[in-house]
Amino acid sequence: MSVEPKVLLRSLFDAAISAADPARVLAHYLPKPPNGRTIVIGAGKGAASMARAVEAAWPGKVSGVVVTRYGHHLPTRDIEVLEASHPVPDAAGLAGSKRLLAAVEGLSQDDLVICLISGGASALLPLPLDGLDLADEQSLNKALLKCGATISEMNCVRRHLSAIKGGRLAVACHPAKLVTLLISDVPGDEPADIGSGPTIADPTTCQDALAIIARYGIAMNDKVREVLTSGRGESIKPGDPRLENSDVKMIATPQMALEAAAEVGRAHGLPTYILSDRIEGEARDVGKVMAAIARQIARHQQPFAAPCLLLSGGETTVTVRGNGRGGRNVEFLLSLGVALDGHKGIHAIAGDTDGVDGLEDIAGAYLGPDTLARAWTLGIKPPDALADNDGHGFFEALGDSVVTGPTLTNVNDFRAILITAEAAEEPR
Repeated sequence: MSVEPKVLLRSLFDAAISAADPARVLAHYLPKPPNGRTIVIGAGKGAASMARAVEAAWPGKVSGVVVTRYGHHLPTRDIEVLEASHPVPDAAGLAGSKRLLAAVEGLSQDDLVICLISGGASALLPLPLDGLDLADEQSLNKALLKCGATISEMNCVRRHLSAIKGGRLAVACHPAKLVTLLISDVPGDEPADIGSGPTIADPTTCQDALAIIARYGIAMNDKVREVLTSGRGESIKPGDPRLENSDVKMIATPQMALEAAAEVGRAHGLPTYILSDRIEGEARDVGKVMAAIARQIARHQQPFAAPCLLLSGGETTVTVRGNGRGGRNVEFLLSLGVALDGHKGIHAIAGDTDGVDGLEDIAGAYLGPDTLARAWTLGIKPPDALADNDGHGFFEALGDSVVTGPTLTNVNDFRAILITAEAAEEPR
């Protein structure tokens, strides 16, 4: 391997992001133009880039509106791009949700709606059911982000408190033809979990949402309790006739991104293995497990021989206990580093493909064999940083943060561990 490990790992991350670029992939999935109007709606961190890709490829006139995260705006010709807050919803997102519903009012069977959904749409489309308000959604969203719930669990709760998620946006588009184009940011690529499925039938129930809230001890006020216990928050179910004229197409997934990165690794002559595209669990626990696998390879050449590359995706969680500047990717990486304890020849990168890990405009970080030693020299104690959920503070102090800026797409987390020949140990 002739390239520096840090440079190689960053090239893998860049390849993963590029594989999910709407400008490269979206046009292949567009339907035929209708006899009537074409309306484009959507939300997510990739919504603006997806909208621009539609405009570049569509042969006729389009109109519509999409909502994206602050700072993710792109200039478009006919489709309006609004910005709102992520991961905690705000009033701009509420207004944007109402604009989406207004854009699909009064459609006919001759019309076509193209709905563009990518990661982040859940927070960007807050529209509480009658009897609830934005503050209720904000409070619950903050609690879900902190408690360690999986993305599937979080979105189950969100769907049953929303007037736009859980298939309700699809109902609003009826009787027009509806084509939903999805960029998946969830483990397993379940459409109902991508942006909480605004155009997707939802098999989960209000009782499921109540069970999740109880499982994590999340406080809910009387208004939220009434919506869920009465069944008034029930989402649109599979088999609903209003969704019969609806198609769903997955245009980019974590697996596609991992395969693109694997091609780069193999081009450098490295045996490259995709472990999984749907790893979940506490980020620090996943870090420990990955460290154990890397050590097994280094010492016993099992299940693979060094040198090699290990790739994985998915979405871990963080149960916040400290006061640091954390994100699930840097939490994973810091835990990995503590468990490896400076093991020679093992390098890693972890980042969110949207360029934002947690609340920071930092995608992730790089870990090398000397990372912990450099931290101790600066007076930074890695175990203390991990205990304080301060992954961003830790790697930023070392100059090892990975900053991409808004990538305008999102296929979840990317992790790569490089185990070089130098890492190999003599068996004892």
